[in-house]
Amino acid sequence: MQPQILKEHFLGPRNVGSIDEPEGFGEAASLACGALVRITLRIDAGKSVADAKFKAIGCRLMVASASLLTEEIKGKTTAEAAQMARRTSSNPCAGLCREALLSAITRYSDRAREEWTGDEALICTCFGVSESVIESEIGSGSLLTVEEVTSVCKAGAGCRSCYPLIQEILDVHWREKSLPRLESPTAPHKLPREQRKVK
Repeated sequence: MQPQILKEHFLGPRNVGSIDEPEGFGEAASLACGALVRITLRIDAGKSVADAKFKAIGCRLMVASASLLTEEIKGKTTAEAAQMARRTSSNPCAGLCREALLSAITRYSDRAREEWTGDEALICTCFGVSESVIESEIGSGSLLTVEEVTSVCKAGAGCRSCYPLIQEILDVHWREKSLPRLESPTAPHKLPREQRKVK
């Protein structure tokens, strides 16, 4: 972050506060310095960030980082905002803000899946990918890992809260095929199938 931008956002931070009944909210804290940041999101029907606010306890860099990040994500889709949040940063304060943002988007995604009323089970809320699409891609492409599924249909390319669901679909597919497959080294724990909402 350039010094002038840092100074601008610290002296006149944007989006300070909290959104009432937000679609997504997330927090992140540092035990090392005691910093704390909370981000709340208003997400519209098109899955774009209509508004974003933050509250922070920390240094001027923390305040500036949260102010800048909440400005940058306005108008972005949740998928785009999640991808921004997953970028690595050498700045611990910026990293903490991105962690809070990713937590907020993940909560939104989990809630969106629970409330989904479509004909097909929705797996990736960031990119709107259904279970049938993922199953089709796995079958036609003989996909073995979550990363391969993501590269083909973008499922899991956003907040990644659907990773366990994609992994479970892979496991079911290959178990039914009775074919050996490699376990993804980065695959998260599996969720029981009964925990998924299938309409």
